Amino acid sequence: MGSGITDADGRPVPVTVTAGEPAPSTVAEGTATVKETDPATATAKDTGPAPRVGIRLSPPAGELVWTCTPEAARELAAVLLRAAEETENAPGERPVTVEAAELRRGDVRDGDRTMTVESTRTDGLTVHVTWKSGAGRSWTQAYAADTAITLKRRLPGGR
Repeated sequence: MGSGITDADGRPVPVTVTAGEPAPSTVAEGTATVKETDPATATAKDTGPAPRVGIRLSPPAGELVWTCTPEAARELAAVLLRAAEETENAPGERPVTVEAAELRRGDVRDGDRTMTVESTRTDGLTVHVTWKSGAGRSWTQAYAADTAITLKRRLPGGR
């Protein structure tokens, strides 16, 4: 399993992130791990160029190499995080309805306010669902196992 980044044709694209130069580290299993620059070769901020973060994408069509300041890297990470959340929270083609017993972590309930399934526990014919609001508040509600729950978003696979 790679980083989850693909090219326009859907082929996986290896991604390498570099902190300073030349200490690369590779994105693996969807998590960036950054190897620190060797202190013996590090340049002091006031005597050399500003530290850079490097991003290397290696699609089959050729390699792309970008660098940016640490501040710009943080801004890019924040923009990517917001885009990921918006994408995950965007309504699908149409809501899906499942029985309470089929709810799983990450399911988002259809409605005016974001409610995400944090966990479920079945006790006989009753399902106890712990919801988490967009504001971070959590609560548990009990449902009959066959109660229809309409979801705005369902993550693929079991979580």
